[in-house]
Amino acid sequence: MNRSKIFLLFVAIQFIFLTNTFAQKQFKVLLVTTTKGWHHESIHAGVLAIQQLGARNFFDVVLWENPGGFTDEYLKQFQAVIFLNTTGDIFDTAQQQVMERYIQSGKGFVGIHSAADTEYDWPWYNKLVGRMFQIHPEVQTAKTKIMDPKFPGLQGFENDKLWTEEWYEYGPEKVSGLNYILGVDESTYNPKADWGGRGKGAGMGKSHPIAWYHEFDGGRAFYTGLGHLPTNFSEPAFLNHLYAGIFWAATGKK
Repeated sequence: MNRSKIFLLFVAIQFIFLTNTFAQKQFKVLLVTTTKGWHHESIHAGVLAIQQLGARNFFDVVLWENPGGFTDEYLKQFQAVIFLNTTGDIFDTAQQQVMERYIQSGKGFVGIHSAADTEYDWPWYNKLVGRMFQIHPEVQTAKTKIMDPKFPGLQGFENDKLWTEEWYEYGPEKVSGLNYILGVDESTYNPKADWGGRGKGAGMGKSHPIAWYHEFDGGRAFYTGLGHLPTNFSEPAFLNHLYAGIFWAATGKK
């Protein structure tokens, strides 16, 4: 083989190597939006926003559309699973076991807003999320509070940022070791709710967390209570907060 052919072969090999290198994204996430109860209008906006986050931050986003495909083999390709405004009992027993093994293998979970209104009868999932939704008042504007400035992505919530949201009141901790990063100031809105026979709410008091993270059962879980309104998903502050959680869940890095 003459020198010119060797050179061309070398160039071709380098091109293939560089193409594969640049095509390899940071990580890959599975986006689950299944609802078996209330269906949030913000789901569509959330899907588009997370896909754009992936394009902007060089990670792959796959929308889960095949319920029968939730298997151990299929999940191997993903570093995190995101529950975007899911509600109700969305998994059967076999799928629940797949999810448990997935987290136990060292992978990550991200729950957004009504992910805390999902799978109440699955104790393991309750612990994965950390706290479950109980009740909420009407949508109101309130001041947020940064509870842990060391966690990234919270810059947009500095100086008691005003935020309009469906402020969830959560039940007790389902597991120890939750790291609270963002809260809401109950003195700046009316936390009382009355759902008749379904119960009443009066808020959570001085400490009302709305976002947290923790290591659980070999893996990682991040949850944020923001994301009720479609417009939330066009807010840079929320998108930075959300990406920081996705990045940590998928990689373990802050």
